Amino acid sequence: MKHCLIVDDSRVIRRVSRHIVESFGFAVSEAENGEEALVACDAAMPDVILLDWNMPVMDGISFIAELRRREGGGVPKVLFCTTENDVAHIRQAIEAGADEYVMKPFDHDTLQMKLQIIGAA
Repeated sequence: MKHCLIVDDSRVIRRVSRHIVESFGFAVSEAENGEEALVACDAAMPDVILLDWNMPVMDGISFIAELRRREGGGVPKVLFCTTENDVAHIRQAIEAGADEYVMKPFDHDTLQMKLQIIGAA
């Protein structure tokens, strides 16, 4: 079973995302910020990461930069899920190592499409 790590400081977003991702057959774990997510990745590297941009402690950009430097850190498909929607933010996310980008709020069909685009669904 594929594993998805949901990284978001909002419990509501994590809960909604978990419900959607579990409907695709993923095992799911959660982290409230990038620092917790790195600990989770060190314990068991996920197949897919849904990543928020703006979080306390460690934001999404800092997390992905650190993840991609780690052994095995190039393996997970990373989907940024955020309210940042300008071209500069999208470019920054992709250049940092994100595989795809989705705007909040997203729904089941949108998330499924994005996961299919990156070959994760």
